[in-house]
Amino acid sequence: MCHTDVHMGLNEFGGTTYPFVPGHELVGVVTAVGKDVTRVAVGANVAVGCTSDSCMECDMCEAGEENYCRKGGHTHTYNDTKKHGHLGGNQETQTFGGYSKSQVVHERFIIILPEGMPLARAAPIVCAGITVWDPLRHWGATKTDKTLNIGIVGIGGLGSMGIKLASALGHRVTAISSSEKKRELAMRKGAISEVKNLDLILNTISAPHEIQQYINMLGTNGTLVQLGAVAVPVLINQFSMLHGRKSVAGSLIGGIPAVQEVIDFCFKNDIYPDIEIVDCERICEVYNKLVEGNDGGVRFVLDIEKSATL
Repeated sequence: MCHTDVHMGLNEFGGTTYPFVPGHELVGVVTAVGKDVTRVAVGANVAVGCTSDSCMECDMCEAGEENYCRKGGHTHTYNDTKKHGHLGGNQETQTFGGYSKSQVVHERFIIILPEGMPLARAAPIVCAGITVWDPLRHWGATKTDKTLNIGIVGIGGLGSMGIKLASALGHRVTAISSSEKKRELAMRKGAISEVKNLDLILNTISAPHEIQQYINMLGTNGTLVQLGAVAVPVLINQFSMLHGRKSVAGSLIGGIPAVQEVIDFCFKNDIYPDIEIVDCERICEVYNKLVEGNDGGVRFVLDIEKSATL
C-alpha cells in the first residue's frame, strides 16, 4: 500500500476515475499463461509494479525505460486508460490495480521473483524499492568504486528503503528529517550522522514543503532528486544553484529491467522493507497513518486472499 493510493483515492492530483481500485505493488502466483508466453510458467512467483503497459516501440521503451514511454506515456497499473492495446478486457474502462484477486498483463511487464523470496516483503520493492533505486542507478551510485555522500529526506516507508539500499551499496548515508524521534529509526536502517557537501539527495517527502534547505546541503555538482508526489509549486533561490553547479531533478519509478535489477539485488543482499500485513478492514486506518507521516517507516501490505474471505 503506497501513499500514492491515498493521493489518487482522494483525487488530490485530479483525474481520478471512479470506481477506483488502487494498488501498484502486486505479488502472487501465475495461474495461467497465453500460448505465446515464454518468460514465465504457471506456478511461478511474480510481481507487477507501477507499469502494466507501454507502446514497446519508442526509443525509451527499447532502452528499457518504459516508464518514460514517448507515445502517450506508460500505462499505470491503476486509474489509467488502456491506450497501448496490450491489456485485455473492456478497452473503454480504466485500469484496476492490485486491491483485487487477479491481474492480467503482457509478459513484458512481469517481474520474476527469485525462488525463496518472501512474497509479502517483495511487494513494496516494486514501488518503494524501484523509486529510490532508479535515481541511485541513474546518478551513478549503483556502479561505482567511489563512496558517495547521499542524503535521504523523509524517513517513512520510501525513505527507509532508500537508506537501506544506499547503505548496502557502500555509500555514506545521511538521514534528513524534521522529526527528532526518527533519528534512532534512521540509524537502525543504516544512516550515519550528518555529512555536508552531499553528492546526491533523494527527497521522498510527499506533502507540500520547502526544498531550499536541501539545495544548500549539496556539494559542487550535487543533485537533489524529487521523488515525492507533490502537486504544488516550490520556490528555489537560483543563486544557490549557480555557486556549485547544483541541480534539481525528478525521477519516476523505473523501467522493467531496473525493477528486476533491484528485486535481484535485494534478494542477493537480504534487503527488505519493514512491513506490516493488514486486511481490507484496516485500509482506512492505514491511509490515515500514511497521511500523518508513517512515523514507523513501515510499508503496509494488503492480504488480498484473507480480505476476500471477510
